[in-house]
Amino acid sequence: MFKQYRADLAREFAGYNAGALAADLMAGLTVAAVALPLALAFGVSSGADAASGLITAIAAGIIIGLLSGASYQISGPTGAMAAILITLSARYGLQGVLTAGLLSGVMLLVMALLKVGRLVSIIPMPVITGFTSGIAIVIALGQVDNFFGTVSKGETALQKLASYGQLGFSPNWQAVMFSLLAVLITALFPKKLARFVPGSLAAIVVAVVLNFVLNPDAASSAVAEVGAIPRTLITPQSLLFTGIDVTMLPALITPALSIAALGMIESLLCGASAGRMKGERLNSGRELVAQGVGNIIIPLLGGIPATAAIARTSVVIKSGGRTRLASVFHSLALILSMFLLGGVMGRIPLSALAGVLMVTAWRMNDWATIRSLFSKRLRHSILQFVITMAATVVFDLAVAIVVGIGVAMLLFVLKSCDLKIALSDIREQEVDGQEGDHQDMKVVYLTGPLFFGTQEQLTAALAEVKSARAVIFSMRAVPYVDDSAIAELRDLLESYRAQGTAVLFSGVQPAVRSAMSRAGFVELAGEENFVWDTIAAIKKLDADLAIIDQPLAVE
Repeated sequence: MFKQYRADLAREFAGYNAGALAADLMAGLTVAAVALPLALAFGVSSGADAASGLITAIAAGIIIGLLSGASYQISGPTGAMAAILITLSARYGLQGVLTAGLLSGVMLLVMALLKVGRLVSIIPMPVITGFTSGIAIVIALGQVDNFFGTVSKGETALQKLASYGQLGFSPNWQAVMFSLLAVLITALFPKKLARFVPGSLAAIVVAVVLNFVLNPDAASSAVAEVGAIPRTLITPQSLLFTGIDVTMLPALITPALSIAALGMIESLLCGASAGRMKGERLNSGRELVAQGVGNIIIPLLGGIPATAAIARTSVVIKSGGRTRLASVFHSLALILSMFLLGGVMGRIPLSALAGVLMVTAWRMNDWATIRSLFSKRLRHSILQFVITMAATVVFDLAVAIVVGIGVAMLLFVLKSCDLKIALSDIREQEVDGQEGDHQDMKVVYLTGPLFFGTQEQLTAALAEVKSARAVIFSMRAVPYVDDSAIAELRDLLESYRAQGTAVLFSGVQPAVRSAMSRAGFVELAGEENFVWDTIAAIKKLDADLAIIDQPLAVE
């Protein structure tokens, strides 16, 4: 892996010059403009604070960016991660979040060593889409308090929503004004201007200026604000200062696994998608190592768990970023923002950040795929999408992914059980004028796998074939057969032979024939009764019957 890393770096920086450096610098500054409001927002929405989100973006950009499995990955706090952390924060506090983040980093390193990243490829598209939509709903529900300036209680977004029935719902209309303003600016910001200033950043700038006008004194502000941004890269709540509470570790194993699973899935899917944009393949093993190392170090600084972010990664590619230095420059720009604009960022209304996150949650949904699923009425895919989305909202990532994959597997098995069986008489025009009496001969066309789930269908369909002179099983469209189905075919073969019916098999695929041979079925049926096509089977039957019907010679 280290040799490959050095080789990739040499290839990445081959011919690097001042022009490439300028391209990386401009791309890094552009990404920083996108990352700044999102880092603050995701830090707050995770149950930590804005400073933790900012430190996460800075550290992830340098550590994970330099070690990444590709030149284009930009990592930091994300909405999906924040949605998981909010429940964890409510239950175990910030120290629990940081400790779980460190554990997830260790788990990501183990996943890299075990090459678990390959499992991402087996997650069906509707499951990923449903998970993403579920996370978007969780983010939106988690921002209701900040958006309306209300107060709720509970650990999960649904519990907080339900608590309004007991606590009442009394919006702070100034907070609502900031929220709606942020939503409108972010959503309607002109695309031409967005190439220079992201809509989310423009919304935050307008909101903070307006807040200075309406609430000059932070102490008496009518809306909740971000609060003081410490001018340090290590927060007082970091694990370096507080240490690790070992009594928490057993309870944090499952949350840490959810964080690691999300980090793996988001990072590898982001790398695959962005890799197609840039034409560069992601090294999945090294990416997991980078995410693991980053998530071990980041909690020590006081940052929340990080993962690759598709929005920021696509921005760096579209902005002309050449190498992983663009990720480093983005972090350096965020450091300057922290030290130079910390006082201003502390006056950002939380409701404005909530408005930005509401738009982000809406845009997280893969609307093109969702429209395609429902417009084409792909029932199985729709079921996977809806169940995964509901499981994400009601439970958590780990449960949602397991449920989604489980449903996909169940639907596949049920669909596989749909063996198509067609019975046909032999029509004379199909045998090229071959002479012979083809009455009471049947061809059984089988389409689909023959296994324990379909064997009864085969027996039931052949119940009407009782007195045929010959039966030909056309198996060209049978890709698989198991021992249960072979046993059923053996019973059918013995039953037909007992009543004097000839049985042939045509078009048997090599893998299917190999399974039959290992089970002793080919020997029982006779090698000579396996032919390549139905026409050859009919000709063989005619020849055999001609020999049987030939009169005995009289001496």
